[in-house]
Amino acid sequence: MWDTHDDVSLMTARYHDGMTKKTTTIRLPEDLASTVEVVARGRGISVNTLVVDALTAEVERVRHDEEFMGKLREITERDKEILDRLAQ
Repeated sequence: MWDTHDDVSLMTARYHDGMTKKTTTIRLPEDLASTVEVVARGRGISVNTLVVDALTAEVERVRHDEEFMGKLREITERDKEILDRLAQ
């Protein structure tokens, strides 16, 4: 099942280990894509692994960013208030 959101296409897949994963297509500038491929080859890993590692590092970084987490809490609370109003 493909679901398109702006520049990202998502597909959900279930692997043999039972984990659900999403396939995501991203559009990169050609020079960045070429650089990513070279970095991945230099590290002896796939582009997918490089991207997953980079995203994992960014998620960990923002988890420890108190300002970001405060903003996220505000957004979440606002969304919860909207959902509560809609549920009435």
